[in-house]
Amino acid sequence: MAEETRTPAGEPESKNFIHQFIDEDIAEGGRFQDMAVHTRFPPEPNGYLHIGHCKALCINFSTAEKYGGLCNLRFDDTNPTKEDTEFVEAIQEDIHWLGFDWGDRLFYGSDYFEKTYELAVELIKKGLAYVCELTPEEFKEYRGDVNTPARSPWRDRPIEESLDLFARMRAGEFPDGTYTLRAKIDLASGNFNMRDPALYRIRHIEHHRQGTKWCIFPMYDFAHPIQDALEGITHSLCSLEYEDHRPLYDWVVANCGLPAKPRQIEFARLGINYTVMSKRKLRALVEDGRVSGWDDPRMPTLCGLRRRGYTPASIRSFCDRIGVAKASSTVEFAFLEHCLREDLNETAQRVMAVIRPVKLTITNYPEGQSETFEVENNPNRPEDGTRRISFSRELYVEADDFLETPVPKYKRLYPGGPECRLKGAYLIKCTGCRKDEAGNIVEILAEYDPKSRGGNPADGRKVKGATIHWVDAATAVDAECRLYGNLFTDPSPDAADKNFLDCLNPDSLEVAAGCKVEASLKDAAAPAGFQFMRVGYFCLDSKDSRPGHLVFNRSVGLKDSFKV
Repeated sequence: MAEETRTPAGEPESKNFIHQFIDEDIAEGGRFQDMAVHTRFPPEPNGYLHIGHCKALCINFSTAEKYGGLCNLRFDDTNPTKEDTEFVEAIQEDIHWLGFDWGDRLFYGSDYFEKTYELAVELIKKGLAYVCELTPEEFKEYRGDVNTPARSPWRDRPIEESLDLFARMRAGEFPDGTYTLRAKIDLASGNFNMRDPALYRIRHIEHHRQGTKWCIFPMYDFAHPIQDALEGITHSLCSLEYEDHRPLYDWVVANCGLPAKPRQIEFARLGINYTVMSKRKLRALVEDGRVSGWDDPRMPTLCGLRRRGYTPASIRSFCDRIGVAKASSTVEFAFLEHCLREDLNETAQRVMAVIRPVKLTITNYPEGQSETFEVENNPNRPEDGTRRISFSRELYVEADDFLETPVPKYKRLYPGGPECRLKGAYLIKCTGCRKDEAGNIVEILAEYDPKSRGGNPADGRKVKGATIHWVDAATAVDAECRLYGNLFTDPSPDAADKNFLDCLNPDSLEVAAGCKVEASLKDAAAPAGFQFMRVGYFCLDSKDSRPGHLVFNRSVGLKDSFKV
């Protein structure tokens, strides 16, 4: 549902259906003619933002940016059960990390509690709301079905009686669940959200900002349109599950005498395979100790993705490229990885690191001698300059780069095998190996061609072996590398017929200790990211890495399995 237009520079610009609606609204004769586009992002502070929230976040902030408008950040703290200032601070940090800002437009749903209460009182006075005594169980029982209207014996309660009970509800006279305030709309409506929905419920619980001042709290469907209208929001952009709630949204705006009449537009939520994006389920993973925390690099939370090495540019590119649609769909996790790989390929410094090291001794290299080679930091960014790496008789290479008895077409190191290039250094030829008492390879032996400095033979002969990376044993720095895979083995762990905990991948984390990295990484600091040549993209762990104990997280592998 997108059409292509052109930017002033003549570049193609995709226009999704939301932008088409907004263009109509701000055009001459439209409902918001001569008004600035004003959106809002309303997260509930009961958990950390995840990649699914990021789609809504990007849509709201980016839409405001596109039209030169405003976007508010408003915390939906009308349900205080699990809300916490920890989440409020984390959400703000995540949004800033992505590159968005709300300026002085930070609000809380609880800022409007008094005004929302006054509007509820006005609805009672208009005969459009009443206090109901149905228990939650009775409420469900009396809701009816497609052929049977809902009912409430309290629907015709006198206005003065409802006003009195509502005031006493606020005063704290009644226990939880005793009464609700309900809108008087249409008990026979085919849209069950319009069958006299609850507007307020009693909750004797402490609020993270209001303390114990309130013991009645507005329902989201009542509070949200009021908040939007009071803030002058023009377009309330939300996910598709609120489409059936739009008539109630419009009813509240129309009947509460509000200063603005926002337009609600819905879009499909983001689904990604091999993950779950229910905050309840993510919370369970954390509280049950299945992961190390909300910022575990396997989690789809923004803080987890950031710790794993995802960049703001990669996530914003992902959200932009998946588009905005009405139809629900599931995006491959591999596409998110593709967006990260694209970004890191352009920006990450190339370094050499050996994950599973084995010593390589160049037997004809002079003992006690060493030299350095100048290597580029990033072939895609000459402006990033070069660095010098050391080289000596003893090196470390990957254990996988040697086989005592090679398999067919094996082009790496084996006794009597072809010449191989040591990346940026010399040509070598394997001559043998040494083993320990258990038969494990502990040292690879090779000879080098002194006239092949830089990896090119002086006589121009063809090199048939592979190019392998290495680290100088004399200057190598020890490191721990954490190799992450999908948290779930099932592509659809969130399906209704599955217990998502049964789908957990027991091999989602492999810790490789005793890794060897080049000396330039000794003083690296988080959140620096690197391409470990031939291995993958890694970043320093922001929590556990420290001088003398480097910890790297694998962000994504080098191989891109996603087809664009």
